[in-house]
Amino acid sequence: MVKLSSRISTIKPSPTLAITAKANALKAEGRDIIGFGAGEPDFDTPDHIKMAAVRAIEKGFTKYTPVCGIVELKDAIIGKLLRDNQLTYKRSEVVVSCGAKHTLYNLTQVLFEDGDEVIIPSPYWVSYLDMVLLSGARPVILKTVEAAGFKILPEQLKGAITARTRAIIMNSPSNPTGAVYTATELAALGEILAGKEILVISDDIYEKIIYDGRKFTNIAGVDEEVRKRTVIVNGVSKTYAMTGWRIGYAAGPEEIIAAVTKLQSQNTSNPTSIAQWAALEALNGNQDSVEVMVAEFRRRRNTIVEMLNAIPGVACMLPHGAFYVFPDVSSLFGRSHSGGIISNSSDFAAYLLDAADVAVIPGVDFGNDNHIRLSYATSLKNIEEGLKRISSAVKRLS
Repeated sequence: MVKLSSRISTIKPSPTLAITAKANALKAEGRDIIGFGAGEPDFDTPDHIKMAAVRAIEKGFTKYTPVCGIVELKDAIIGKLLRDNQLTYKRSEVVVSCGAKHTLYNLTQVLFEDGDEVIIPSPYWVSYLDMVLLSGARPVILKTVEAAGFKILPEQLKGAITARTRAIIMNSPSNPTGAVYTATELAALGEILAGKEILVISDDIYEKIIYDGRKFTNIAGVDEEVRKRTVIVNGVSKTYAMTGWRIGYAAGPEEIIAAVTKLQSQNTSNPTSIAQWAALEALNGNQDSVEVMVAEFRRRRNTIVEMLNAIPGVACMLPHGAFYVFPDVSSLFGRSHSGGIISNSSDFAAYLLDAADVAVIPGVDFGNDNHIRLSYATSLKNIEEGLKRISSAVKRLS
């Protein structure tokens, strides 16, 4: 038997990818599965971005690039951060990686080690926990409640900080809740962090997918002292429907960016050359497609929230960002069907897949077992049909 490393036993496969793969396998068997699992826009990458990649191929930009990204893309990132976030960075403070997930993994590897504690607000994106565990550090889960909009409060943060606290990971708009922090809320958290040697990793990947007149802000933009210890993580995957292109980036203190570049030189070398030129066009080119996509997401959000709240036993908060809903289904726990009893979010998700041909993600994978997550990055037709199936399945419970 092959002996595997102990570190791999500390983590589990990505549940969102696992559910999506299972749904696709059932589709291949002929089942009419409606999937609400995938965390990616269902829109095509805009043509002007695709053509930039074609031009890069035609011009022979198919070789190695600098490990930390081509200068042109780094300058575009610097320009975006100044234009959109009023934050100033140098080239040495920016690194381009193979997607925001890769960026986050690199950061956990260069920043954390045994004995460190990393604060992660819950509900959290599924991969934060495992990335921290792989670094040897201990995740400190800070539970939030729906009554507070699934956002941490200053007194909570203060109570979670110890002498071992190394960092906090912030995500706004949030996956899975769609929660969006205001500048005032972030400033209050910044006051708790002020004067402490605690790093902030600000995952801004859903920055542009925001609704209801909300204004995006990250903590680096509201507290100058905290900004010096903040690393911003972003990418082109969600905003420009470029999930498969795998381009993400980090901006932050020079010594951290240098360490990430060193690690990346050994684990992937540079991000794909062609995708970097496409990302350059995404950041610098026409932005009309973003507005179109967000408007459609808003329409879908309104429909899915209304239909979820019409199901007896289901309650869903209106999210202000990203493209997920995180309804509370705990009122259905204890009810039964022909295959057994619904005791938790995993049971309910399994029941929906088996009885309704609908794939959702159990909330337990995000740190809250009372909820499930649905992505509305799918057609309005799928949303309406999928919610009808869920409603019918719930009515069959006894």
